[in-house]
Amino acid sequence: MPVNQEKYAQLDKIIAANKGQEGAVMRTLQSAQDLFGHVPKDVQIRIAEGLGTTLSEVYGVATFYSQFALDPRGEYVIGVCLGTACYVKGSKDVLDRVCKELDTKVGKTSADGLFTIKDTRCLGACGLAPVMMINDDVYGNLIPDMIPGILAKYRQN
Repeated sequence: MPVNQEKYAQLDKIIAANKGQEGAVMRTLQSAQDLFGHVPKDVQIRIAEGLGTTLSEVYGVATFYSQFALDPRGEYVIGVCLGTACYVKGSKDVLDRVCKELDTKVGKTSADGLFTIKDTRCLGACGLAPVMMINDDVYGNLIPDMIPGILAKYRQN
């Protein structure tokens, strides 16, 4: 059985297990994200049909919560904080530099598939503002000129 067919078979089992349960859409979306790495439209349609709900309800949950990705994510997810402390200290310029270096926009994945850029709110490291995270790595006291060197470390991996 092809890989995608195996995943769809697993998804069908997850849908069946959650059908009729409270919070079924959320739980099923979480499992689908774990399974596929994101929740594309065809997966959302399958969930809606399987749970007996509307596509708009599934899409609404998938787009409301930031944990869900509708498009494939890169190996490295970059979150640049735009919370008040970071913003005041220049995080917008840092974010702009990240986008320029990767030649992509916020919410998108770079052409090489390595990086996905997100704008985030407070990362809880206000004393290091401006701050960004790449997966679990935290970078603080950033200036835009630091971005090329930071990204180079991940490109080498």
